[in-house]
Amino acid sequence: MITTNSLIASTIAFVKQELKTAEGGHDWFHTERVYKNALLIATKEPVDQLIVGLAALLHDIADSKFYNGDESVGPKKARKFLLENNVDSTVIEHVTQIIEHMSFKNSFDLETSFSSKEMEVVQDADRLDAIGAIGIARCFNYGGFKNRPLYNPDIKPNLKMTKAEYKNSEAPTINHFYEKLLLLKDQVNTKTGKRLAEERHKYMESFLNQFLAEWEGKK
Repeated sequence: MITTNSLIASTIAFVKQELKTAEGGHDWFHTERVYKNALLIATKEPVDQLIVGLAALLHDIADSKFYNGDESVGPKKARKFLLENNVDSTVIEHVTQIIEHMSFKNSFDLETSFSSKEMEVVQDADRLDAIGAIGIARCFNYGGFKNRPLYNPDIKPNLKMTKAEYKNSEAPTINHFYEKLLLLKDQVNTKTGKRLAEERHKYMESFLNQFLAEWEGKK
């Protein structure tokens, strides 16, 4: 029977291989940071550590934005890998449910059909990596990957977009701060996550103030 340590090691090796050519904001290093943050948060929460670890490692195994918006690819890949490693069916179901429901884009739905303390931990870890200094770097890396303008004062952030509009947006990179990143602090679930999010949120606000001042030639 496979041990927890060997399962985690196999999962890490699988994810590294799958993401070896991934865009820099959604590569193995993103996954590794989410995994470490999830383990940190999990020490303070009543959760199943194995489910948290597996969900954190597999959460971006096939991000829908790189698969023509298909949100089913990631959960299917994760499920197939876990089945091949003889993971208990209840663990597989929980992990794949987390992967299906944890993304920010699902917050556009009025109701979600799944929630758990484990998902809250992994969700917080993922959202922490979307804000602060690393969040800024990832945002501009993806904007460059999609050849989007840095900023256009004539294109205002859309604060009332639908899920479909969010998934298909081609707005300038700065708009993404207002449409997502600055909203994440108030969507964090855990006490540890909230503490870390506060500091990272303030850093983003400072960055935006500096960016816009430089854009206007005021600094």
